[in-house]
Amino acid sequence: MQNLTSNKNVLKWIDEVVSMTKPAEVMWIDGSEEQLNMLREEACKTGELKALNQEKYPGCYYHRSRKDDVARMEDKTYICSKNKENAGPTNNWKDPEEAYKLGREIFKNSMSGRIMYIIPYSMGPIGSPFSKIGFEVTDSIYVVLNMNIMTRIGRKVLDVLGDSNDFVRGVHGKCTLDIDKRYIFHFPEDNTIWSCNSAYGGNVLLGKKCFALRIASYQGWKQGWMAEHMLILGIENPAGEVKYVAAAFPSACGKTNLAMLIPPEIYSKKGYKVWTVGDDIAWLRIKEDGRLWAINPEAGFFGVAPGTNLKSNYNAMMSTKKNAIFTNVAYNLDDDTVWWEKHDDNAPENALDWQGNPWSGRTSKEKGAHPNSRFTAPAKNCPCISKEWESPEGVPISAIIFGGRRAKTAPLVYQSRNWQHGVFVGSILASETTAAAAGKVGVVRRDPMAMLPFCGYNMGDYFAHWLEMGEKMSNPPAIFHVNWFRTNEEGEFLWPGYGENFRVLEWIIKRCENKVAADKAPIGFIPKAEDINTEELDVSEEVLRELLTIDGDSWIKDVTSIEEFYKKIGDTLPKELKNELNVLKQNLNDLLNTSIA
Repeated sequence: MQNLTSNKNVLKWIDEVVSMTKPAEVMWIDGSEEQLNMLREEACKTGELKALNQEKYPGCYYHRSRKDDVARMEDKTYICSKNKENAGPTNNWKDPEEAYKLGREIFKNSMSGRIMYIIPYSMGPIGSPFSKIGFEVTDSIYVVLNMNIMTRIGRKVLDVLGDSNDFVRGVHGKCTLDIDKRYIFHFPEDNTIWSCNSAYGGNVLLGKKCFALRIASYQGWKQGWMAEHMLILGIENPAGEVKYVAAAFPSACGKTNLAMLIPPEIYSKKGYKVWTVGDDIAWLRIKEDGRLWAINPEAGFFGVAPGTNLKSNYNAMMSTKKNAIFTNVAYNLDDDTVWWEKHDDNAPENALDWQGNPWSGRTSKEKGAHPNSRFTAPAKNCPCISKEWESPEGVPISAIIFGGRRAKTAPLVYQSRNWQHGVFVGSILASETTAAAAGKVGVVRRDPMAMLPFCGYNMGDYFAHWLEMGEKMSNPPAIFHVNWFRTNEEGEFLWPGYGENFRVLEWIIKRCENKVAADKAPIGFIPKAEDINTEELDVSEEVLRELLTIDGDSWIKDVTSIEEFYKKIGDTLPKELKNELNVLKQNLNDLLNTSIA
């Protein structure tokens, strides 16, 4: 097939990849429905995909990956910067020359007898000043079709790129799927990503975490913007005014559910609405008005299937009803549909599990779907998708919210004193392990800004970049921390969560609008109990006060944990954050001395 571009930078790079991988044929992906349909048919012929029931799931397909290829491989994910210091202590580092050498050995002739697909794609709306362009070269139709859902692809991307050399070079190859030679190399200084020996989504859809976070966070650091692991949502009041917030949560803390939240009935009856702009990643820039504006660089959702149902996340379920791809879920042989744990109470009896073995929802002891099984669904399918979700200018952010899973330490919600203190709150973000996670229950895991696995450079420099961004803003967002997971002495959750979290968002917006006061506390500003609306909610005033109490002993223990984490960051930790930690210590000492007296 003829080249779709005359860009010499692109063509020179493609020639190098072709020379290395030796494909039998090269196909440029033009983004046309005609070409995509041809690829779908081809993938169904080879068994790479299986078409689902087209009446119940129009345009939807099923895919299964190998048993040892079902999740992101963080131990095989490297930041390959020339200077090890630039990768920092929280990333795996490999010398770029060594990584390129190893990659070339693995990729050598790896596409022999296969078709190489070249996917031009845009992260962000095509032509937006926020957006960035990438190419993914792959030998997987599954990757092409998923990238069509997750990004904007084809000729229109090349029209925007023109002759520019500003694009991310991504190479993916299934190779032999050898787990011992499975690597994801990021070369931030070269705008390059190499992924080999995997066929699983998170490792091979290079626009997602690889580009949109690891490479983009480095670009943002150098160019004065931010790439963050954040949802973006709009909250509309009965007058039709919309305020936007961005929120970062470590895994298993309810991020997707918050992104697509449905307000409680007492709010929806009054005309309150929630609009989803993005569920996973935000790119943020300071505009002329001194505010922080955000876009969702993605075009789709790559969500965890198990636990997603009409009750837990109606909007996510509706998003998967057409033109979606399901990976490693159970396959119902009776009607060619999909199922996963907690999908509904009607587990199929005549099915195949995620490995292709006969499976019955009544008698099988093993799970039908892999715990990390996925759906890829177009964002435009989402019933609550914001009309601004593809706005080239993005949306203005009024508040940034950090959230973790803490049984005792963090109250339901608190606000930072200012931007610098807010960066400190984000830098110490943590979650406690649950029974579902491997290892001990209640172990505190630090995940600053929910970016620990995704920051493409030194975490200390990353914190400094946050502080610098604050200095450049004349009207920065307020920063908050939420915790839906506070428990009582019996280990039961005190807060109902899910849609009721809207009540906390309401308080956050009121704080941004200076409509409610707050109590000064050692950790920041805490709501007055009467300012959290509990109308028609089964939460007593006593429980609400408990949710908002500062547990001094827990915080003193947490300070020790924070100090240990900061030691790992080392010399690049900004002095401003050390100062904030000292302020916290002093405030807690004052609190404990007061309570003792």
